[in-house]
Amino acid sequence: MKKWIVLSAGIVLQAILGGIYAWSELSSPLMEEYKLTNGQTGLIFGATIAVFTITMIPAGRFLKKFGPRITASIGAVFFALGYTIAAMSNGNFAIIFIGISIISGIGIGAGYVCPLTVGMKWFPKNKGLVTGVAVAGFGGGAIILSNLAKYLLENKGWDVLEIFKLIGLGLGALALISALLMSEPQEDKTQKIHAKTSHENLRKFIYNKTYLLLCSGIFAGTFAGLLVIGHLKKILLESGITETKATLGISIYAIGNALGRIVWGQIHDKLKTTKTIMFSLGCMLLSLIPLVLKAPETILMIDVALIGMSFGSCFVVYASSMVKHYGTELFPRLYPICFLGYGFAGVVGSPIGGSIRDKTGSFTPGIVVSIAIVATALTLIAITHKALKETK
Repeated sequence: MKKWIVLSAGIVLQAILGGIYAWSELSSPLMEEYKLTNGQTGLIFGATIAVFTITMIPAGRFLKKFGPRITASIGAVFFALGYTIAAMSNGNFAIIFIGISIISGIGIGAGYVCPLTVGMKWFPKNKGLVTGVAVAGFGGGAIILSNLAKYLLENKGWDVLEIFKLIGLGLGALALISALLMSEPQEDKTQKIHAKTSHENLRKFIYNKTYLLLCSGIFAGTFAGLLVIGHLKKILLESGITETKATLGISIYAIGNALGRIVWGQIHDKLKTTKTIMFSLGCMLLSLIPLVLKAPETILMIDVALIGMSFGSCFVVYASSMVKHYGTELFPRLYPICFLGYGFAGVVGSPIGGSIRDKTGSFTPGIVVSIAIVATALTLIAITHKALKETK
């Protein structure tokens, strides 16, 4: 039973941390009530992603030394503290940035790495599927938070800062309870000796062509996904969709994101790394086009789900590929570095989308940039696909 308790706690923890994907629901009242710009709200979101991914590097080492319970608990405390500080900001951009982007971002990074690493150790025969299920919680957290925020903002007249307080104190406490349930299965001495030896030569793996191709793929896929989700509500409103359905679009994206992580985990378990990565990037490329064409409402809603699914693939395909190529012992050291591609995408993706909108009055040019980046990565991997020959 213990492995199921750990997996369930990991999903709950991921769902709470993944509430950041509901940002486009929270950014609108910040702009309306506290006069923040698209660029500023995009920067808060993007910087949170960047700090989260950078934190995963020391968090992976900390996890190896102190275990998942302590690491995840520290993450939960930072997460709660960051949103609580933002709640006391009076709408000041700098304080919200420090609270959510920096402090909460550190918490998300420390907490995120634990369910992934622990889950694959408890379920060694189903790494792709378990990784997908674990990170599905992260993608699905936006469904709950976006709808809760909409209800509190519109029906109860809450201020957005009050919602920050609810996230910090309420969800932060639940995150801490989930973190305290994290644990690893017992390892034998041979595994520990192997882990000590393998960690000594990380550079030879990082500069390997396979590793660099995986980094380029995760950057391209998450750049597009973050640009869209960071401004999704406003993108849909710009396309002529009503306020209510635009909020529904956030939930549809989140459902696609969560479902995609499970589906792509199963696909990766059955297909080779190269085919799975090219397939996932191809799906992202095609699903971005209807946003540029401003397709009819029904098509756009379906398309939002497909973009969410394609975005979700990035969090299981590359994690599972890392395990296939380098094993579970190297995963907590190598994957966070690769995951910096996602962090870099956060720094440039959502802020670029917001800044372009501020200057041109449209999100379309930013989406076109996303299409170009995904197409470039897909072409690069197609040309050099032999480098991704599996070694595990």
